[in-house]
Amino acid sequence: MQDTIAADAGLCDEAVADRIVRAAPAAVDRLANLGVGFDRRADGSWRLGLEAAHSRRRIVHATGDGTGREIMRALIAAVRCCPSIILLEGFEARRLIVENDAVKGLLAARADGPLVLATNRVVIATGGIGALFDDSTNPAGCFGQGLALATRAGAALSDLEFVQFHPTAFDGPLRPMPLLTEALRGDGAILIDETGERFMTEEPGAELAPRDVVARALWRRRAQGHRVFLDARTNPGKDFAARYPVISAFCRMAGIDPAVDPIPVRPAAHYHMGVSRLKARGAARWKACGPVAR
Repeated sequence: MQDTIAADAGLCDEAVADRIVRAAPAAVDRLANLGVGFDRRADGSWRLGLEAAHSRRRIVHATGDGTGREIMRALIAAVRCCPSIILLEGFEARRLIVENDAVKGLLAARADGPLVLATNRVVIATGGIGALFDDSTNPAGCFGQGLALATRAGAALSDLEFVQFHPTAFDGPLRPMPLLTEALRGDGAILIDETGERFMTEEPGAELAPRDVVARALWRRRAQGHRVFLDARTNPGKDFAARYPVISAFCRMAGIDPAVDPIPVRPAAHYHMGVSRLKARGAARWKACGPVAR
């Protein structure tokens, strides 16, 4: 909680942050029970990593840099096995049906025609808005469709300007941009420019300052005409490929060996964290949440 408040730039709802941090351990346990293969030590305890704005190691990962993929694999498998869930694939949500200021259903469609689902409860989980940015880690399909659905139905949105930029996306032509996990900096990787100068040393926390601080520092350096690199040659060094196999693979496809070459990086749109306040409009109540900021 102290780390969260220290990194919040005066914008944090402390009551919400308190509920989230207290619930986090049970949420990780729940994911593990659903089959997510988080990395563990030999004694069975979590292998915890260090990331920006954290004062100690408390981040769980899966296969080093494959956490998101592993969580999705396990959750998709759990959904498919759950008898109380009917999974409709290949449909697009087109419109929320509203009558007398309350949600009554959802209009969806696919190639063979439309489908109306009668319901007074809808959770919109359609991704963020990252694809609105040229430099983004988000898939091309994440451009705010969920916000459009909610707005057309009368939802009141807030904090739309809260877009988080990840400092270390791979600086190359691929879109979405591959992400170089913050865990690399937690393992000792540093940020340098093309001259080899380490330019984050004057910032409190250096490379492990809050993401917005690091992203702005990289942007300023680039605006001065420099290129920026993540230097993992010393840490994790020769262990890079074993610790971070996904990153190692796409770096090698680009002709870079992270154990001997600095990796070109640049900030990229990552999370959309606005739309976070519960609003009431007549009988309809809304809460459309993006990932929570530290």
